[in-house]
Amino acid sequence: MLEETTGRCFACGPNNPIGLKLSFRFEGDEYVTEFTPGTHHQGYDDIVHGGLVATVLDEVMARMLWDRGFPFATAEMTVRYRAPLRVGTTARFVARITRQRDKMIEAEAEALTEDGTVLASAKGRFLPVRGLEP
Repeated sequence: MLEETTGRCFACGPNNPIGLKLSFRFEGDEYVTEFTPGTHHQGYDDIVHGGLVATVLDEVMARMLWDRGFPFATAEMTVRYRAPLRVGTTARFVARITRQRDKMIEAEAEALTEDGTVLASAKGRFLPVRGLEP
């Protein structure tokens, strides 16, 4: 299980005053969080900044690995945006491992609306964090 040392992580830390304060859980083989953006998260009027969507996609994948006992960090990530996330709309972010090789893990994640519309998807490659290898 991932242990917070300072609680200041931008995505999940409870002690970061400007953080997203996301919480996560496993649902079978998938790892899940929800994010409801406010007006302070927008880029264009009423549309959430794409960088924040990418941040949550990255976090749900990387944190899933840490919570599974893999101290890995993102080495590469690609994001495909399909529809805008609107301010005030709750999106569900879901991640899963797609491939494990020696010292690299591949994962994917999606951001979905309540009706299942895919807002964005991501694929990532993750490598061990030096000094934290098991």
